[in-house]
Amino acid sequence: MSQPADADLRDFLARAAAGLSPEPPGPADPTSNPQGDHRLDPDGAAVIPPPPHRRAAVLVPVVARPEGLFLILTQRAAHLRDHSGQIALPGGKIDPADATPLAAALREAEEEIGLPPAAVRMLGYLDPYLSATGFLVVPVIGLVDPAARLVPNPAEVADIFEVPLAVPMDRARYVLRSRTWQGRQRYFYTLPFGERMIWGVTAGILHNLRDRLCEAARAAEPNLCENGAVCP
Repeated sequence: MSQPADADLRDFLARAAAGLSPEPPGPADPTSNPQGDHRLDPDGAAVIPPPPHRRAAVLVPVVARPEGLFLILTQRAAHLRDHSGQIALPGGKIDPADATPLAAALREAEEEIGLPPAAVRMLGYLDPYLSATGFLVVPVIGLVDPAARLVPNPAEVADIFEVPLAVPMDRARYVLRSRTWQGRQRYFYTLPFGERMIWGVTAGILHNLRDRLCEAARAAEPNLCENGAVCP
């Protein structure tokens, strides 16, 4: 029997408080080996994009519905030059006017899906994620007011949809794939959801979310996730 939605939310908030970083990595942060698809190369031969890295931020929006917790994702517009049609988290480059990665993520979320910043409760930060194209992405986890009305900006977003949080929290759903990119074999996670395919940086960030929340759960109850079991 599944837990009531309010119990799911309490459990999620407790794990977030224990597993997420309260402060973003700053310019002087000694992150010498951030998360990224380069970590997935089984031979350790992946080329890591050299600094300086372009700074970006994304919002990982979680919303509590009566039937449970969901993650809000977007499908990028088909006419965009970069990553057209791909599944993404709201976000983009950190502008000079953005005081923090949180400010950038909230600004981008409002521009892309009409999410008011006041409708987001910031919960913490995941590890920075270095893309193959040299963007160092800071993911911000936010709890979204379920009453918030989301409207896709057609210039950037083709669709807004929700995924049960249980999907990215299930390690067994992630599939490691590879393809040739710029003359090298690139490895990345894919996360199927119905007819949609979440992959690349977005799937990598969600996998990191799963790891961080599972680590928090294991710290509280060491017997959880033993022997490769799916983190509850």
